[in-house]
Amino acid sequence: MAISTAITKLRRRAKLSEAELSAKLGVCEADILAWETGEKKPTLDEAAKISKVFRVSIDALMMGDADMPRGKNIIPDTAPLPEWEIYSKSLHYEYMQCIEEGLDIGEYEDLFKAIGKMPAGEHKEKMADVLFDIVQNAPMAEGYPYEEPSDLESIRALCKEYTYETKPFTEESLRDKILGAWYGRICGCLLGKPVEGISCEELEALLKETGNYPMTRYILASDMNEDMYGRYKFPLRGRCYADTIQMAPVDDDTNYVALAQVLIDKHGRDFTPNDVATIWMTRQGKQAYCTAERIAFCNFIKGFRPPFSAIHKNSYREWIGAQIRGDYFGYINPGEPAKAADMAWRDACISHIKNGIYGELFASCAIACAAVTDDIDEILLGGLSYIPTTSRLYAAVMAVIDKFHQGVPVEELFADLHTRWDEHNVHDWCHTISNAEIVAACLLYGKGDYGKSICLAVEQGFDTDCNGATIGSILGMRGGMKAIDACWLEPLHGKLRTSIFGVDMVEIETLVEKTMKHIQI
Repeated sequence: MAISTAITKLRRRAKLSEAELSAKLGVCEADILAWETGEKKPTLDEAAKISKVFRVSIDALMMGDADMPRGKNIIPDTAPLPEWEIYSKSLHYEYMQCIEEGLDIGEYEDLFKAIGKMPAGEHKEKMADVLFDIVQNAPMAEGYPYEEPSDLESIRALCKEYTYETKPFTEESLRDKILGAWYGRICGCLLGKPVEGISCEELEALLKETGNYPMTRYILASDMNEDMYGRYKFPLRGRCYADTIQMAPVDDDTNYVALAQVLIDKHGRDFTPNDVATIWMTRQGKQAYCTAERIAFCNFIKGFRPPFSAIHKNSYREWIGAQIRGDYFGYINPGEPAKAADMAWRDACISHIKNGIYGELFASCAIACAAVTDDIDEILLGGLSYIPTTSRLYAAVMAVIDKFHQGVPVEELFADLHTRWDEHNVHDWCHTISNAEIVAACLLYGKGDYGKSICLAVEQGFDTDCNGATIGSILGMRGGMKAIDACWLEPLHGKLRTSIFGVDMVEIETLVEKTMKHIQI
């Protein structure tokens, strides 16, 4: 489009006559006519005035593009962005989160629903901003029974230390435990990875159809056929099956452990939350992060530093993301859960609050305890020693322990869990507490058997690869390599692929050797 045509189009769209436009620009009407007929072109100063009147860039005007907007008319297209990058898309989760953490916002429920139903766009975002302001200033509901701080000093004040007799280790036995922890996590992750997100109903049907129920092995591509691909709602085709890989595949459950090693390598054991944020931004792309982690990553870019990066428009602040990140801090603090807890908090606080933070403390401390005791109760209670006794997570895991010792059958326990947590609601499916309950139950009912425990966890649905990985880490640290049968190890060929810049593919033995060095710092 020529500049003459663009000016004509812009004038007519604005419903201005030549005389009216000449008055706005401070030029004679004959100049307007000359521009529109192409007899002459506006000077740079005149073009600047035209661009200001019609709110288009000078570049667009000079190129004859009358449709290129500028200034406040430029609105980002948020439609293709994932739900966890756009606050207005997560308002249903925000409301649930607020109620669960005891914020007194019940009177705004209809407003949350109404704004959530608005069409995507600028007005919805502005209304969502209003809701965020309400959430940030909401008081606690009267009579809320939990006390759940997010700062480390207040967390420590509400903890109850559990003491137990520890067993010593040698450098050789510790290396075997570290090797077991790495392999245990990676194999547990791989077991749950092909069915992450499947419903329990379909998972049970699939396992029965493939002769793997109760679960005793990996789900394989050779188990599948074209008929099955068509019958199941869950997309089974092209999943990461153990018989189709040459090494452990990229997964956030393993990426975070390897990334924590990069963190310690660069910043040492005294790293800060800001150091974690910097490592995230420089060593992985945005696509490596999901839910609360993606929110935190985007907040870093916008200038929000920890702990504000965990709070700003983060509806996923108590989801499982931090609980899957703390393993390495347990690895490098064997028998010293207090040190593991301190490191885990510095990592978790960049993206989570309250029970989201506690999940990472619980997992990392349980792993640290597993290095010096074989008793599953002691491992769990040791992990719980570093989270507030006044929290929902503490109460939930203690309830699982109590039911186990009361002789409640495992089927009854999990039936109750599925009643209280709706796996079809992503908030429940991906929450720290629901998945921590599964981890605790499978450790107890699995009685320390690696294969039985990770399989029991994956059978429950919810976050299958995360739970298999966490259980695998704990039992691998507890029992070393002898705890993990060869059938679980064979598909990995001793290698792990990551999405970490500068790491990519790495030998698992190399990860173990560096872990041992970090223990000795």
